[in-house]
This record gives sequence, structure tokens and C-alpha cells, in this order.
Amino acid sequence: MRANYLHVVVAAALTALFASTAAAQVGRVSGLVKDDSGNAIKGATVTAENPNIGPTTYTATTDDRGRFTIIGLRAGQWKFAAYAPGHSGDVGEMSVRFGSPNPALAFTLRKNGPLPTAPLGNVTARDLQAQLTAAEALYNQQKWDEAIAAYKAVVAKTPALSVVNLQIASAYRNKKDYDNAVAAYEALLASDPASEKARVGIAAVSMERGDSAKAEATLLAAVEKESAGRDVYYNLAEIKSSKGEADEAAKLYRQAADADPFWGKPRYKMGLLAIKTGDSAAAARLMTEVVSVDPTSQEAAQARTALEQLNK
Repeated sequence: MRANYLHVVVAAALTALFASTAAAQVGRVSGLVKDDSGNAIKGATVTAENPNIGPTTYTATTDDRGRFTIIGLRAGQWKFAAYAPGHSGDVGEMSVRFGSPNPALAFTLRKNGPLPTAPLGNVTARDLQAQLTAAEALYNQQKWDEAIAAYKAVVAKTPALSVVNLQIASAYRNKKDYDNAVAAYEALLASDPASEKARVGIAAVSMERGDSAKAEATLLAAVEKESAGRDVYYNLAEIKSSKGEADEAAKLYRQAADADPFWGKPRYKMGLLAIKTGDSAAAARLMTEVVSVDPTSQEAAQARTALEQLNK
């Protein structure tokens, strides 16, 4: 695992919520989260993310022994991340299988500040998981106001999980209540200034309001920060590309790809830019990279089609 300060959406698709998924089509992943002294971390957030499979994100919370289990993952290449207040993040990737056991995951989070003595307060990990499950069910039913209230209740009881504000903001965006969406993102930034997801979200709100200039300015400010990661670079590249600034877009797509070597999407977009400029050799190289680093993604399928056309 490589260490990286990464925060991802608590869009928890937990076991009970997806019990209707056929058992033969889903996988189970378990693991352990410890600090760099070997001590188990209670209440760490562990997420699994695959943007090409719906649901795209699953979340679990570690118990007293730092253990977690995520059930319901469909077969494919999943990115995993662990986070706990006062620690750096840790990320990794694994090909999830069903029908046979998956290897256990082990995360080590470096201490970068004092860990709250009781990050979950009086809430047990099991209770927290149940509350997130209930909130997610309301969200998936598009009961936005009820989902917002449920997520806010989680944050009120467990302030250490301020990352839940990302789901609150998402619900507000679905309501087109943009002012409150921005307020939720800013609430996360107040407790976690390094959250690139919040900054990308604020930029997305500007785009939804039709203010691309403000979205671009938000992301330009974000790329200047040491914590800038793949999503900031990628979303800024998308804006640059839409404006016809191909060279700038290509540089930013490359930075997004460098930030996440297993992400095919920015490489695919670079390949499309190369096709537009008539650089078939570069396009073929980039499309081949997409298939190599992210073989199960939608972009990999599109890259294979592009390669067929390029090789004719």
C-alpha cells in the first residue's frame, strides 16, 4: 500500500442495503487498519470505489480491533482507501472475486496529529454502520430531505466523520439547493482543509449553476495546494478541454494519471486528444496504457475499440 492523504465519499452501500444482490455475484473483502506503531484503529473509515460499477462506493467502519468487512462488491478492480482523524490515509487496489475468498487487506495509517480519544463518542461501530445504512437507503430512494437529516444526525453524534458532509452536499445538489450544498462542502473543509473532494464538489456546483469561470478558478486554486490529487487535476482538465485548450488539458490529464497509476480515464482522454491532433502513435500508446492499467473499466473497453480503428 502507498500512503496518501486521501478522503473519499462516505456513500455507504452496506451489507443490509444490498442484500438483494445475488450472492453468487458479489464478493466479500475483510481486513485490518493499524497505526504505524502497530496499534489497531477503532472507527477508521474504509471505502471501496469502482466508478464503473453501480453502486460505485461501499464503506465500512473498523471495530475495536481495527477489523472491517465489506460485503456486496461485484467482481472487478476496486480501489480501497482507509482514513482516520489524526492520521494520513492509505490506499490500495485489488481485483475482487466472487465464489472464492479474497485476500485480506491491511492498512497502516501514519500518525500526523493527535487522535481523538473517542472518535466515535458513545456510538459503537455497529450502530454507526446501521445509521449510515439507513441514511444511504433514504438517499437511494431519492428522499433527499430525510437522507440529509439522517446524515446530519450521524455527523452530530460523530463529528470525526465530517466526511459525511460529502453525501449531504450530494443530496442538496440533487435538490438543486446549491447554497446549502456549498455550505456542506465548506463544513468539511473547515475540519479537513485537505479534502479535494470538497473542492471538486464546490467547482461542480459552479458548473451546475452555469458559472464555468468560477469552477475553473476554484480548481486552479486547488491545484496549487500540496494536497491536490487526481480528481482536482482531472476536473480542471475537463474544463480546459471543453474550452479547446488541448495542451493545458493534456498536461492536467497527465498529472491526474500520475497521481493514480491505476486510473485509465485520464489516459483515455489523452488518447482522444492525440487522435484529434492526428498523432496516431501517441494515441495507440495511450490507449494501450488504458487497457494495461485499468483493464476492467469502461474506458478500457472504449480504448480497445479505438485501438482496432487505429490499427486498420
